[in-house]
Amino acid sequence: MSSIVRDSSGRNYLVPFILVTSLFFLWGFAHGILDVLNKHFQDVLVISKARSGLVQATVYGGYFLMALPAGRIIRRWGYRTGIVLGLVLYGIGALMFVPGARLMSFPFFLLCLFVIGCGLTCLETSANPYATVLGDRESAVRRLNLAQSFNGLGWIAGPLAGGLIILGEDSDISLPYAVIGCVVLVLGLVFSRLRLPSVDTSDASPEDESGNTDRKSIWKVRTFRYGVPALFFYVAAQTGINSFFINYVTEADSGIGPQTAALMLSFGGMGLFMVGRLLGTVIMEKLHPWKMILGCAAGASVCMVLTILCGGTSGIAALCATYLFESVMFPTIFSMALADIRGEGTKTASSYLIMSIVGGAVSPVLMGLLGEARMSAGFVLPLMCFIFIAIYAAIYKR
Repeated sequence: MSSIVRDSSGRNYLVPFILVTSLFFLWGFAHGILDVLNKHFQDVLVISKARSGLVQATVYGGYFLMALPAGRIIRRWGYRTGIVLGLVLYGIGALMFVPGARLMSFPFFLLCLFVIGCGLTCLETSANPYATVLGDRESAVRRLNLAQSFNGLGWIAGPLAGGLIILGEDSDISLPYAVIGCVVLVLGLVFSRLRLPSVDTSDASPEDESGNTDRKSIWKVRTFRYGVPALFFYVAAQTGINSFFINYVTEADSGIGPQTAALMLSFGGMGLFMVGRLLGTVIMEKLHPWKMILGCAAGASVCMVLTILCGGTSGIAALCATYLFESVMFPTIFSMALADIRGEGTKTASSYLIMSIVGGAVSPVLMGLLGEARMSAGFVLPLMCFIFIAIYAAIYKR
């Protein structure tokens, strides 16, 4: 462990690395607990599935609106400022759930989630570069992969905490957010006083000066041009599946309650998601990324067909298996889309890819409308998304 957090001069960055890695867990937790809120609001506030989809739509809408401003803030004041701002917004949004639990107003809860979404945008665009520079260049990829594994752990902890507390007997929606809000604000204070190595934001290097891709020409790069919608559809599929996992399970098996379904999401779905990321890292050492995505998209499509048609135990098993196939899609598609971009164009291209996360704002509402009478019908939407991703992978090198 210590060897990957030392630079060439022997300086040890273990403590800063642990703190930065905690950020990956925090935004994984924030996204994971959203899937419990959908079902909770349907039952407590008596709203439709389509309206409950606004939970995810609000958070991912924050990503879309905050992506470019966050980029400008980071370019002007640095990545640490981006992290601190993200933690402050995250903490404020989480603590707003305390008065929200008294008001029990759905629009107010959406406002809380929008503030959290803006904070998560700043964190995600800041933490990755920090993780890569906390040691020597040779071990940068290993550090980032290690940090990202804690993101998967957060996805497990989110629905676990939500299922036990929010969907439990006390149905206390404010407690998990009050705790996480305090933790996040304390962490923000720590980061504001922590000395971290500066990040070299220059994309250009002597060997690529003659081949820079400028901002206007990035859309001429075929792999990037189709990579943006591919990432959009992946986030749409993932978010839609997460949003209505509990609804599907409780409808598919009347003997399973919302709390048990949330635990199944945590350990079954998200557990396989984390395992898939670890396995994918190993497999891709010998397999080209486009082949990996093609196989995973095909597997996820088959799982969606079984989810729609089977129901019962078979449908639930297929739905859980989907998480294994989709686990590697986001980082792999992201990398594939940027593979042929060079120089300053990389920064602009990355911004557009981050904005494509808005796919998560669209799919829950549409899936709620499609699945209002029968939830399995709503999973036609992620099926179509996975088919598009498979096509993108198939034509990637054509």
